[in-house]
Amino acid sequence: MARRFVSNRNETVRMCENNFLEWFSHIHPSTPIVLFIPLVVFLIYTSATANGLATLPIVGLFGLGVFLWTFLEYVLHRFVFHYVPKTGWGKRLHFMMHGVHHDYPSDATRLVMAPAISIPLAIFFYLTFWLIFGSTYVNAIFAGTMFGYVVYDTIHYATHHFKLNRGLGKWLRQYHLRHHFQDETTRYGVSSPIWDFVFGTFSRRK
Repeated sequence: MARRFVSNRNETVRMCENNFLEWFSHIHPSTPIVLFIPLVVFLIYTSATANGLATLPIVGLFGLGVFLWTFLEYVLHRFVFHYVPKTGWGKRLHFMMHGVHHDYPSDATRLVMAPAISIPLAIFFYLTFWLIFGSTYVNAIFAGTMFGYVVYDTIHYATHHFKLNRGLGKWLRQYHLRHHFQDETTRYGVSSPIWDFVFGTFSRRK
């Protein structure tokens, strides 16, 4: 369903009756950078020291982690953020996680994921990666995944609030805004469209 584009960059909506909880619902767009870039640096450092990996393997595993993030981004956006709940509390939770962003896409303080969600998800995926890849390689791979997440959130914010008028930035902005204002069932990739091509959710509609 197409939505009206709202140009007011200060657009916002109140989500909680309690002022304290409402204050915590607003997330500064630099939060993922502050939280996770130090973690990325630490994971790379421990990959070289504690895990004994050389530079080239770390670079390769880091790249694998970035690639895995593009897949996680697509799966989470398509099947979690765009899941349609049937219960009242499910609809409320969905609205708080992603629905508010589609209804108020210019709300700058509700564009990046809240730490109350992103930190538990990071712990869950780190443990999952540890089980899959083992303790020797998990830090380098997860560093790439976390870096991919930070890039995703940064690009997501930029597509809504920066004037990207040329090159790749312009293309990504147009790509994402078509997801918002043209067809919400296509173009789930934000930082990368690769999985939209793979799974047939790339729309050629102009």
